[in-house]
Amino acid sequence: MQFGDVLRQLIEDNNLTQKQLGEELNIAPTTIGNYVRNLREPDYATLKLFASYFHVSTDYLLDYPEQDGLTHRENQLLHIYRELSDEYRDILSSQACVLYKSQLKR
Repeated sequence: MQFGDVLRQLIEDNNLTQKQLGEELNIAPTTIGNYVRNLREPDYATLKLFASYFHVSTDYLLDYPEQDGLTHRENQLLHIYRELSDEYRDILSSQACVLYKSQLKR
């Protein structure tokens, strides 16, 4: 998968438009469009900007296997968990246990 394909998927997963992303990151919408269509690739600074914005690694953006062995989804859950207060972490953990036990019963 090419960079533009990964970027397109992230834009869709986050319910954004290319225009919205461009405005948020101060990148011309035409440039975002060129990335998504795989006509251009970002420089290192822009690649890091995308990684920071979407809370993913540059390896993920470049479709390179993660070194920590975690998938993008696992990294995303870990990021969300770390951003929560202790109270909400407890709630999330409780809900995860309920889901896990429910799955085991199937």
